[in-house]
Amino acid sequence: MTTEVLPPEVWRARLAAHEARADALSAGHRSRRARGEPHAVEDFLWTYYPTRPAQLRRRHPGAGVALAPAEDGAALHAAWRWYREANGVVDLDVDAYVAARGDTVRFVHRLLTATATRPAFTGCLGLHEWAMVYRQGRDEQLRHPLPLRLGQAGTDAVVESHPVRCSHVDAFRFFTPAAVGRNRVQPTRERQVALEQPGCLHAAMDCHKWATKLGPAVPGELALDCFALAGEIRVLDMQASPYDLSSYALPPVAIETQEGRAEYVARQRELTGRAAALRERLVAVCETVLAGAATRG
Repeated sequence: MTTEVLPPEVWRARLAAHEARADALSAGHRSRRARGEPHAVEDFLWTYYPTRPAQLRRRHPGAGVALAPAEDGAALHAAWRWYREANGVVDLDVDAYVAARGDTVRFVHRLLTATATRPAFTGCLGLHEWAMVYRQGRDEQLRHPLPLRLGQAGTDAVVESHPVRCSHVDAFRFFTPAAVGRNRVQPTRERQVALEQPGCLHAAMDCHKWATKLGPAVPGELALDCFALAGEIRVLDMQASPYDLSSYALPPVAIETQEGRAEYVARQRELTGRAAALRERLVAVCETVLAGAATRG
């Protein structure tokens, strides 16, 4: 199913550019890790998903793209899992990859395709983070080691005065017991494909998750685009949260006010549009892989 063979000067240039961009994206995390310094906003991308700097740095050409040999031999990818080499030309062995990861590819395709067909709901206001600390006891540890901007009573009042509609199962599972019943939907893993919608910023962040799950089938540029957007979304996610981010010099998006709600929705819509483009590219990756395996099967 190879559709393009890159000469060595091209794939080496792309590899160098990818590594430089990945290093820039991970620089802050690597520096903090060396000092043992946590970051309540940015660590999420490295610990929750999780992601490793070395993993982010590894560039794949993507399904359907082969790497021609250089004067010093075949591309280093020849030694990587699910790659094959013939006469010095290296590409992804789609049959072997689908044999091992086919269920994952089909699930990601089904989920992202279903998500893309739905209208974007932009009325959630990021209340999932508020629901995660709703009516939390004095002795209970908050999810993040930061003070609540409005205090516990003020935080609870915001949750009680706004409708909570979270459709993302991996956000909902962290709701406090008191918040669960306030959610207008009750997402489960079994209902994930049926409920996920493109306006959900956690679903948009998950483009990075799915790019990582698809691994070598995803071209490096797309993988880094997904990671970079997830980082931007995480900032808004926390700015709109109940936490005081003044220690990080991040102003709040005060969703308890009319101005804050307007800012949140405007930024949410912009990020949703960018995530939709990434989702479309990931769907195309899945389809390329599945069609290639079916053709040879």
